[in-house]
Amino acid sequence: MANNQNVRIPQVTSLKTAIELYYSRTELGNSDIEALFGKHSSSTIARLKRKAKQKMAEQGTPVWNAQRVNTEAAYSAWGLDVSDLECRYKKLKELSA
Repeated sequence: MANNQNVRIPQVTSLKTAIELYYSRTELGNSDIEALFGKHSSSTIARLKRKAKQKMAEQGTPVWNAQRVNTEAAYSAWGLDVSDLECRYKKLKELSA
């Protein structure tokens, strides 16, 4: 596995879904990743998971299930800042009210 693997991170499909997944799942599987980023090929999902597993290894996060990735490490690896997502979601709710 390459140390600096470049992976294009898709845009999240929904801020609400991204926030809900972060707080409701300690680990993410393929269906969670699809809910987060939309339908993508299995190879894209595998690349996203590899990037997350790389971050898990860097942080010393234990692997509990080889088919899943730690949510916190995955969001970090994918550049998703939950605080920023929450602020954006809150602002969108204010604008639509």
